[in-house]
Amino acid sequence: MFLKRILERPWLSIRAFLDRIDGRHQTGRIVDLQGLQQFLESRASHVTQTSLYGYLRTRAGSRYPELFANDDFASAINAAKWNIWLACVSDLAIYAGGMLARSRVDGEAGVSRVMCAVIDSILAAGAPAEADRNYPALADALSARVRGCSWNAVPTDIEAVFLESPAALVRWAPIVDQLKQLDADIVRNSVRFRWQEVRQELRQALDTEALLATSAL
Repeated sequence: MFLKRILERPWLSIRAFLDRIDGRHQTGRIVDLQGLQQFLESRASHVTQTSLYGYLRTRAGSRYPELFANDDFASAINAAKWNIWLACVSDLAIYAGGMLARSRVDGEAGVSRVMCAVIDSILAAGAPAEADRNYPALADALSARVRGCSWNAVPTDIEAVFLESPAALVRWAPIVDQLKQLDADIVRNSVRFRWQEVRQELRQALDTEALLATSAL
């Protein structure tokens, strides 16, 4: 019964992660910090889920169901998931901050305040129980990337912004290194492709004027 539930919905046992995924169909405008946080968390969860499980399914083929029968491998998948998720949050946060910066003519202070507040709130929960020992350092790296970002200099070249998430899937996916070396280019491109819809959705939903005005209060 446990295996059947896992196969039908592999992340069913990780409540916090499912909560983030469940918000991926959010509609309406993003007008405040809470809305932006929900968008970053939910879309990062969705890209993580589809990228990691899609890669595992492709590599495992007909043996894919067997992966979840092995407790050690299931734990490795959970740990990889959270590490990749942090990278996805990082890339999407930089992209969102760049959008905010391009809408302003009075400097970066407001953008920096917004993005630091959102990331601080996301990371405030600490390391999930399923994460491994790498999570705290990766979370610190996410925070440092956002705090050190020159928002006016964020490039419009998408590949120059979405750097962390493609590399993270290659690095953390629990697949033998020899296979990952063979797959690296395809895997990275698959992650970049999954961001296309998310970027379009953010461009349509983000109300930069309202968000920055709200955050200034």
